Parts: sequence; structure tokens; C-alpha cells
Amino acid sequence: MEQWQVSSPTPPVPPADPLAEKFLQFLEFERHSSPRTVANYELALRQFREAQKAFPGWDGLNSDHFRRHLFSMMKKDVARATIRLHFAALRSFFKYLTQRQGWKHNPLLDVQLPKQEKGLPVVLTLKQVLEMLELPLKVEQEKQAPVWAPERDAAILELFYSTGMRLAELVSINVPDIDVISESVRVVGKGRKERLCPIGAPAMEAIQRYRVKAGVHEGALFRSKRGTRITTQAIADVVEKYWRHSGLPVHVTPHKFRHSFATHLLNAGADLRSVQTLLGHASLSTTQIYTHVSTQRMKEVYTKAHPRA
Repeated sequence: MEQWQVSSPTPPVPPADPLAEKFLQFLEFERHSSPRTVANYELALRQFREAQKAFPGWDGLNSDHFRRHLFSMMKKDVARATIRLHFAALRSFFKYLTQRQGWKHNPLLDVQLPKQEKGLPVVLTLKQVLEMLELPLKVEQEKQAPVWAPERDAAILELFYSTGMRLAELVSINVPDIDVISESVRVVGKGRKERLCPIGAPAMEAIQRYRVKAGVHEGALFRSKRGTRITTQAIADVVEKYWRHSGLPVHVTPHKFRHSFATHLLNAGADLRSVQTLLGHASLSTTQIYTHVSTQRMKEVYTKAHPRA
């Protein structure tokens, strides 16, 4: 399945597209959108322009242009979630043009997008999670890796599972965000909304071991071997590395820890509202997908254990 890049930072829009440039400035300075969002929207606008055989200018487009673009993406087997994210940027742009630039017609209002796929998240078992968490201090590290790399990697994996935070959220954590007394961490989530997440004792101990060994006392919590803030790609590579060492049949990614965190809480009796708050979901309906996973697990247990199942 083809993957369109929607999250890599890109150069700013050239002056040749002043409308797009004004829109991106609006996002950054008036909407206070994150740099990641601005980069994603810039990329979506640029990809749309480049996909046109002859771009007539934004004011020369009609709904058929966007329908053809949609069909082209679907023919290339682009994931539905990626298509919807791509068109969300285009729709936001034309909403800006009609509300802020006085345009009379929004051609995207007549374009119907494919429905979001409702796949259930893949969840690790507790045994599989524990196997992953033990690996950093067991696996032999590369020669060029810093001496504190095992402790850092262990703290990263522990924090993912202990809090269920997103990859970008973990990268942005600074030392002052960790409260040792209350055993919690301040997390800045989507839309720059803040929340407090409790940290379990094993994760807190792993963080403290890493900080002592690496001498991390201020600034970014997780560092590269150069001493700079670690990148999202580097953390994804860390998780990938230990997954390959684990031999687990389930491909483990940072988001798999988030799925497992939520499902294990619900399986243990946590209420949905609390899990929603811990995950930083704006809508309860987003969290409810984990109830389906829990229900599926209960059905499996019932089928295996009940004599009349």
C-alpha cells in the first residue's frame, strides 16, 4: 500500500503561491498550530499542485479537479486515513479562502471522501510487553552507542507503556516535566493541550537510572549520542531494534505500546472516561475502539472456558 508522506518537515511554500503562504501564516500565527501541522498542510497543498497536469490556480479549480485527485490517490492504494488527512488540509485551506479571503464558492463541499476504515488496534499481551521492556539491559549495544544507551532505551520503553503517550509527546518531554514527588509527567498533546499522566514505579526508576548515568539534569529528557534532543525517527528505530531482537510475531511500534496501555487498563476494570483522559483523546468515541478489543478478548476467554459456549 503506497504511503504518502504527511508528517516530514518540508521547506516553506515559495512566494509563487501567495495564497497558500498566507494560509500557512494564518495557521502558525493566528491558529497557533504546531510546526508539525503546518508542515503537513504545506505538503498536502504542494502535492495537490504537483499532481495537476496543468495547475489553473486555486481560483480556477472546481469539484472535478478534486474528485480526479481523490480517484488518483485511491488507484495508487493510498491508505484511507492518509487520504482523509490530505483532504482535511485542502478543506481547511478552502474554508480559510471563503471565510477570510471572501471567496464565494468552496468546490470541496461537493467532494465525498471514503469512510474511515474501522480496523481494531493490534495489542500486545502483558507477557509480550514485559519481554520488550527487559531487552534494553540484556541486548549487546553497538560499539558507537553511548554507555548510557541501555538505560535510556529502557526508560523510553517503560515510559511508553506506563503512560500510553504518543511518540511526538515522548520526544518533547523536558526534565522539569517529570515530577518525582507525585510520580507524574506533564504531557503536551495534540492541539498543545496539556495533561498529567501518572508514571508507574518501574518506569520512574528506569528514568532516574538513565538520568544519573547520562548526567541529564536539565533541558530535553531523552538525548541522542550528540547530546541533542532525540528525534521521533530515532525513538522509532529504538523500538524497531528491540522488536527485532525479541522475535515477537507482532510488529512492535511506539503506538502498539499506546494500544496495549489502553486495552490492559480496560481489561483490568478502568473506566472509559479515565482512559480517555490518560490518552489525551478529545472525544470519547476515539477511546471506545479499545472497548471492542476488550470485548473481543472476553469472547475468546468465554469460548475457551465455558462448557456451553
